[in-house]
Amino acid sequence: MKKLTRVLAALMALTMMGTLAACGRSDDSKAESSAAESHYKENDEVAVDASLVDDMVKNDPDIKGQTIYWLADYDINPVNNQDRSVALTLFEDKYGAKVEYVSCTSDTKFDTLASRILGGDPVDMFPYEWDAVPNGVTKDQYQPLDDYLDLSDDIWSDMSDVINMFEYQGKHYVVPYCLSDPLLITYSRSLCEENGLDDPYELYKKDKWDWDTFMDMMKTFVSNASNGETRYGINDWFGQAMVQSTGQAFVTYDGTKFSNNINNSAIEEAENTMEEIMKLGMYDPTWYGYLPDDGSTLFFGMADWALGTSNVKNDPNPEVNDDGFVEEGDLMIVPFPKQPGSDEYYLNCNFGAKMLVKGSDKGDAVAAYIKCERLAAMIDDYQDAAKEKAIIPQKTAAGKLKSYVTEEQYDALQDYKDPGKITPVFDFGYGMGSRMYGDGEYTYETRGVMNNLTSALLNGEKDSWAVLRDEWASVIDEVIDGYNSK
Repeated sequence: MKKLTRVLAALMALTMMGTLAACGRSDDSKAESSAAESHYKENDEVAVDASLVDDMVKNDPDIKGQTIYWLADYDINPVNNQDRSVALTLFEDKYGAKVEYVSCTSDTKFDTLASRILGGDPVDMFPYEWDAVPNGVTKDQYQPLDDYLDLSDDIWSDMSDVINMFEYQGKHYVVPYCLSDPLLITYSRSLCEENGLDDPYELYKKDKWDWDTFMDMMKTFVSNASNGETRYGINDWFGQAMVQSTGQAFVTYDGTKFSNNINNSAIEEAENTMEEIMKLGMYDPTWYGYLPDDGSTLFFGMADWALGTSNVKNDPNPEVNDDGFVEEGDLMIVPFPKQPGSDEYYLNCNFGAKMLVKGSDKGDAVAAYIKCERLAAMIDDYQDAAKEKAIIPQKTAAGKLKSYVTEEQYDALQDYKDPGKITPVFDFGYGMGSRMYGDGEYTYETRGVMNNLTSALLNGEKDSWAVLRDEWASVIDEVIDGYNSK
């Protein structure tokens, strides 16, 4: 899929928000998780009062003097004269341990991981990506964290449902410490007002933001086009979030075996909605990476790291330091709408986590670092400081505005990343190797099953969900049978 190939290029150029958060996504995520970590460090380096966690770490194992080897395509140590992140500061100052970076590229990191494990070269911690469970576990790349992290500790209470969502064969190989990179919808309030449309954020707060409203707004906006004007309802990253807004996964897991859920009625309704959007010509397949600033598109679907660019692109006068920024465009973000009749909103997002590498003897130290990430994500003082930094406009060396997030946008984003307010979704199908989730040459024939199920209708490669479903259902059966037998 050419569009997602461009997604990858854009993500790597960012290197994918956490607060984007040292918080892991897809062969879009493989590139994206690295980009998010990098962006997170740039925006979460703040003065740290490490004494705030004294009582929370005082009974932890003594790892003073230990070094954990971190293999990745990005460094979590300071680079380019940056300050330490909150998590690294806590790890070094409270535990007396350090992280040594083992460099690799995004394309070679899994080969490097395998060779270091086989060769006995030190490697302890690796980035979480969707392929970790079950594929990475069955390939003996990772070991569980249950022996090293006390998941009954109160610091994990807000994340317990998310953590348990990743439990595999009774063990926790993935322990998310936060949510990151939510797929959201960016829109212009003024554009909505000009077209007689309600504000989606206000609808969301009133619990009235659903697919029906979403579709009606796009149809009205497109029908309001003047003669010769081309309008679209939505563009960019969309299908994956639309499916997961049902709360359903293509592959489910009951703690013992995987099952094929492709025939689920809620998924069918989501796919049929995408089919309608495409047939009505309301989806723009052009890759922008930001909300188009020409008024041609109502909604922009993308992870939150693109918000800053959208703000600048839609700023009526970005060269003027008026502290108003997009007052006239007034961009805002909302989650993808919920399915009509649903009691809750479901979020397609990434998860902040680090993997303990198979064969590592530094389980306590890796667990301590993961705990530091959790403390950084949950303690108010650290989050307040992170917010102060995040809403500072970013400028080039020449002083040109390149990205910013308003305080209202930032506060809304934190709500969307709160699992107590919106339920995140994880689909084990994304963790079942390249046949299920891989880009190949990015044609319909070589693309991963999960990619086709969320993009082929929008790309116009198939015009019927029934046909698309029937072509890939047996492949899912074959793949999950293989994992069920392991």
